[in-house]
Amino acid sequence: MIKDEKTQIAARLKEYCEKMGSQNKAARSLNGISTATVSKMLSGQWDTISDELWRALAAQIGHDSSAWQIVKTGAYKRMAFLMEQAKEESLVIAITGFAGCGKTEAIKSYAKGRQNVYHLMCSEYWNRPTFINKLLRALGKDVGGSVSDQMDAIVETLNSADAPLIILDEADKLRDQVLYFFISLYNQLEGHCGIIMVATEYLKNRIERGVRLKKKGYEEIYSRIGRKFVQLQVINGEDIAAVCKANGVNDPKTIQEIIAGAECDLRRVKRAVWAAKKKGGAQ
Repeated sequence: MIKDEKTQIAARLKEYCEKMGSQNKAARSLNGISTATVSKMLSGQWDTISDELWRALAAQIGHDSSAWQIVKTGAYKRMAFLMEQAKEESLVIAITGFAGCGKTEAIKSYAKGRQNVYHLMCSEYWNRPTFINKLLRALGKDVGGSVSDQMDAIVETLNSADAPLIILDEADKLRDQVLYFFISLYNQLEGHCGIIMVATEYLKNRIERGVRLKKKGYEEIYSRIGRKFVQLQVINGEDIAAVCKANGVNDPKTIQEIIAGAECDLRRVKRAVWAAKKKGGAQ
């Protein structure tokens, strides 16, 4: 890894530490990165830090070396509005959108420069202890103690923070036991912390079906999100053209080809843009 990229990662780390409130809290929120390593990275003492550790850090703090330019599409702007509303008014909102519409990029961009915004990328393997540990780590808190102690730490931290917001990205991957825990979080943080669940349409179908079948906990979850899901708009040709141009593809024919093959998926757009640039179809 070249020195310039390490300099960029270190600069991003400094911003991350400022967002978390201290180097110690930042280190506690990162997997495999000690406080001593954070200190060395920030002070320029890089000789003993491996490239693998730099890459691991970059992935966790949102540093992107690809120079890909994010465009504020309609879905992006809607996401930003909803996140700001949930944060400032301590609302609980469920948002759905098609895969590839840019949900996660909008979340990363929003969370990057704001204090007390905690973005959790959910996974199928998470059980309740895993979820609690992930949330504690995101808060920059120690993960030890009993479940009761951990829950107290979460609630105390969030209740004392200024306009905190928890964003559960890909929430449709969460098991029922973790979704039930969402009810406990809501009950103890209502009016003090915004919570957003972001997912594909699968989450909406799953919860509405659970309500119809009177499945345990689903009525409570549905009630706490206001009995509705906010649907993000589909990426359109205008959005895709803007993404192409922002990332160096300006040839009208190439742009139309990318739009035709995108299937409203920004991941497909990104791959097509890189391919076009390699083939010299950018101008």
